[in-house]
Amino acid sequence: MRKPRDFDGELKALQDKARDLKSRKVTQLGELVIAAGADSLSVDELAGALIMLAETKDAARKEAWAKRGAAFFQSRARRNAPTADRNTDGTQPQPSGAQPSSSRKGAT
Repeated sequence: MRKPRDFDGELKALQDKARDLKSRKVTQLGELVIAAGADSLSVDELAGALIMLAETKDAARKEAWAKRGAAFFQSRARRNAPTADRNTDGTQPQPSGAQPSSSRKGAT
């Protein structure tokens, strides 16, 4: 006879994984803000800029922003990675688990 599945245990494991992924996403977004130098903006300025970006429908403008962002990450990879470790396939490695500084402007 087969062993019954532990649906409660599986559900809890999935919830834990979802919580971990959300936490990692928030951390990586904070790291991105710091890496781009946007941590010098106030929270209101940063939120306003992000809202404007999200509301933009102009595909050409979004494409220009995407190219600028890709160039930013490629230049950072060139400065930070030794030649043997450089990522040349166009994808970026996941940032390390560094925590954002709580002393930046607008932090509570």
